[in-house]
Amino acid sequence: MDPDLIRRVVEAALLASPQPLTVAQLSALFHDDERPAPGAMDAALAELRDEAANRGVELVEVASGWRYQVKADVHAFVARLWTERQVKYTRATLGTLALIAYRQPITRGEIEAIRGVGVNANTIKMLEEREWIRVIGHRDVPGRPELFGTTRIFLDYFGLKNLEDLPTLSELNEIPELEPQLPFGLEAPAVASVALDPDADPDADSESEDMPESSDDDAGDTTNEEAGSDAEPELRNE
Repeated sequence: MDPDLIRRVVEAALLASPQPLTVAQLSALFHDDERPAPGAMDAALAELRDEAANRGVELVEVASGWRYQVKADVHAFVARLWTERQVKYTRATLGTLALIAYRQPITRGEIEAIRGVGVNANTIKMLEEREWIRVIGHRDVPGRPELFGTTRIFLDYFGLKNLEDLPTLSELNEIPELEPQLPFGLEAPAVASVALDPDADPDADSESEDMPESSDDDAGDTTNEEAGSDAEPELRNE
């Protein structure tokens, strides 16, 4: 089959699809008698990725497949197309998600032991509802506590192909906004980054997913805010 046609079909499919597409899904767009030769699809993707080098979008491979996404240097301009309020997350939420991402599989009790404070049940619930984490098993100890791990949707959101793409701890130490927070630096091009928001409410997320409990460390965040220390971290698309 004509390589130029293959490239144009792949490009059109990726632009039209609301979700990333795998090589198998792209190959399925062709009938058996016109199926691209082995390697032709990879060659088309590589060519499209190179062609986007000087454009406002880039072709990247994430956990669920290939997709076009806005480049980081123009994302701030494109983001003005959307007027919905940014979702802000508490320090407790970011710390919990970071531990699950880097220490998975991990139980809620283990998260609490590392952080030294209780974990609000609504924090876990909110992360599950966003499909960023899921129960992947149970620890073989009395009570069989649930083991949490991240999901493919989590990887897609942060522009990661697999967990090996997570920043290393040495890289995290170079991000001043995270000090003295727990390691969390999923900074992917035009997908997401962590920043400090001085106007954020330390007691709750903007959508009120984390309701304060006496055992949750949101109370500690409030104390820090009152003392004029670090502001609430914000997770936002950039």
